[in-house]
Amino acid sequence: MECVVLAGGKGTRLRSVVSDLPKCMAPVAGRPFLAWLLDDLREAGFDHIILSLGYKHEAVEAWVATRPDRDSITCVVEEEPLGTGGGVRLALRQAREDAVFILNGDTFFGVDYPAMQAFHRQSGAQATLALKPLRDFDRYGEVTLDGEGRITAFREKRPCAEGLINGGVYLLQRDALAEMPERFSLEKDYFEPKAVSADLAGFRSEGYFIDIGIPADYARAQRDFADGAYRSYPYDALLLDRDGVINVLRPNDYVKNIAEFVFCDGALEALRRLNPCFRRIVIVTNQRGVGRGLMTEADLAEIHDWMLARIREAGGRIDRIYVCTAVDPADPRRKPNPGMAREVRADFPDIDFARSILVGDSASDLEFARRAGIPAVCLRDPDNLLTFARSLNPTDPS
Repeated sequence: MECVVLAGGKGTRLRSVVSDLPKCMAPVAGRPFLAWLLDDLREAGFDHIILSLGYKHEAVEAWVATRPDRDSITCVVEEEPLGTGGGVRLALRQAREDAVFILNGDTFFGVDYPAMQAFHRQSGAQATLALKPLRDFDRYGEVTLDGEGRITAFREKRPCAEGLINGGVYLLQRDALAEMPERFSLEKDYFEPKAVSADLAGFRSEGYFIDIGIPADYARAQRDFADGAYRSYPYDALLLDRDGVINVLRPNDYVKNIAEFVFCDGALEALRRLNPCFRRIVIVTNQRGVGRGLMTEADLAEIHDWMLARIREAGGRIDRIYVCTAVDPADPRRKPNPGMAREVRADFPDIDFARSILVGDSASDLEFARRAGIPAVCLRDPDNLLTFARSLNPTDPS
């Protein structure tokens, strides 16, 4: 997936609490707000992000240059203000896909992007807007829908007891703005006229929503991003065994180097599908080959670095790897003993094991899960990880 992030705002209303920075760079819980947004996009499966920049663009570009994923981020700079529409139109020249997501760089909306993409394709609309249901609001205008999910009107800001608001996440065809002028407002000059002709679809999302544009919500963002309240996942943690689940098991042997590491059929696709389903994804693996002297800790680290790189490239993620190299079955960290589970809980205290799943391929894995109080799934065949992933996330996020 591909997106444009509008990241050129000045943040005038935040001057009392934020120094003279682009609004997207306002520090939230110790990081630029844009960092939270880009990390979420990366986890959701976006492999190309276009930043539409303007005000103090040098600060954003310098920060992007420090990111490990900088090669997949394209910066487009407005030489003069073009309005939201003109900024998007300029950025879309760098797009590669037929349909491109558009996001506001000062708003975080927990949208299921693959589901929205599927909805857009099915609707046949020229553009789809993510809409957030709210109660008792007057800061936002209300968006109305007809019975078929088409947007019929954008109402002016007014006190509203209950309704849908524009969440600042859009999906447009890459050439949708080709006939628009160089400078225009995406909302006023493009969306509002399209609503009259029923060319816009509305995708409802109950995900977390915040706009940091005013000091009160900026202060709330500090709390929500510090404690993880901004995330919304169906499950807390996925604990994966490695050999026989992610990579092909070597009977009576160990994976001792990169050449011997072979991903199970469908494993990379499975990890991509599982990415948006779990707050944390970790590996818990016994590696007696190190304890027996058949390989070194450095060998194992090299294998895991290579494995993690391939998983990231495929759109998946592993948050941490827990390894027990002990040979003694009585070692508290060696599965089926629950020592590694205790370490996971200590590292991620927000995890509820009752809302987590362990996936393994042996009786030892199942006993480990039982002792730790984690629901478990045992794979019968190496490629069953993809079957499991499809059961949780039937929509491919690629």
